[in-house]
Amino acid sequence: MEVLKLCLASVVSFLVLFFVAKVVGHKQISQLNFFDYIMGITIGSIAAELATELEEPWKPLIAMLIYGLISVILGWLMMKYQRTRKFINGTPTILLDNGKLYRKNMQKAKLDLSEFMVLCREQGYFDLSSIQTAVYEYNGKLSILPVSTSRPVTPEDLSLAPEQDYIFAELIMDGHVLEENLKRMGLDRSWLSKQLEKQGFHTAQEVFLAICDRNHNLVCYKIGDQ
Repeated sequence: MEVLKLCLASVVSFLVLFFVAKVVGHKQISQLNFFDYIMGITIGSIAAELATELEEPWKPLIAMLIYGLISVILGWLMMKYQRTRKFINGTPTILLDNGKLYRKNMQKAKLDLSEFMVLCREQGYFDLSSIQTAVYEYNGKLSILPVSTSRPVTPEDLSLAPEQDYIFAELIMDGHVLEENLKRMGLDRSWLSKQLEKQGFHTAQEVFLAICDRNHNLVCYKIGDQ
């Protein structure tokens, strides 16, 4: 009986956690800031307690729902009011600009020079003289504006007008044809079979990945031996 209760509590904990995550949204995954990090850990800890609480499971359940509700309300307030967003998330901080390093801003961002240099190197900047401005964002990432003479050359600099690139569509993955993508591209199985035959494939099962651009150019990658 105890095992059955434990299993039921675990299922309820999973369902409530899934519900709270869907209501809160995917921000904790894509843009994890300090507040989201704390909320995620707290809700996860309460969910773990709910999964093992057999005597009074309603207590952690209510706590989870309250934390989820608070997160939703604060998210709405941050979207609605700029002051609330600044108070919770903070504001971007300029660490380097025009060859000057700002010590006070680094102290405000809780960064030392070694950590700053690591962040620069992670983005490929080993020479600080090639950086015009470095901004420490509220989510803990460093945004860098390179010196104009150090940035990569663009087609616009060369007065070129290349065609716009578009997202490729996957037509085959792991040997399985993705029918929805095929139809969305305005293609059919007959076209796909002919293209595969041209590239030396007899069936789609021989293809690990096949992608197609808007001009219907198909690129195939065969399944290699491990």
